[in-house]
Amino acid sequence: MLPLQVDLAFMTANVAQVFLTDEDWLGTLTAAHSALRPGGRLIFESRDPERRAWENWTPDSTREVIRTSHNGEVETWVEITHLDGALVTFDSPTIFHNDGARIDSTSTLRFRSRDELTASLKHAGFTVEDVRDAPDRPGRELVFVARKN
Repeated sequence: MLPLQVDLAFMTANVAQVFLTDEDWLGTLTAAHSALRPGGRLIFESRDPERRAWENWTPDSTREVIRTSHNGEVETWVEITHLDGALVTFDSPTIFHNDGARIDSTSTLRFRSRDELTASLKHAGFTVEDVRDAPDRPGRELVFVARKN
């Protein structure tokens, strides 16, 4: 951890879900806590597992073709490959139409409940001030605002 002292730390784009083990997640929260000044805030979002978003991650529903200035059309989609409790593993192929190149990526996310996230924040020395909807995805994500004790 860098020797920082800040008033605000953010984790965006559901990055909180990439920490698969409790140890890694607690280590991340502890590092954020150390970097914050007293009263500083940590804000992050995580998909609400009660919505079971992964059930809609199919190649048909997630397929997207994007036109880029350098590579022409680029096609992507998501396909679930494994479910194990709170862990969801998926493939995300990317195909460059201009030359047919393909890049395959496999990721696993952990879907922690609101109660699990709240308990882990308290364990790391935070007070949860608010849990709200993501303004661009209401009802689908939990946005936590936690204050360093």
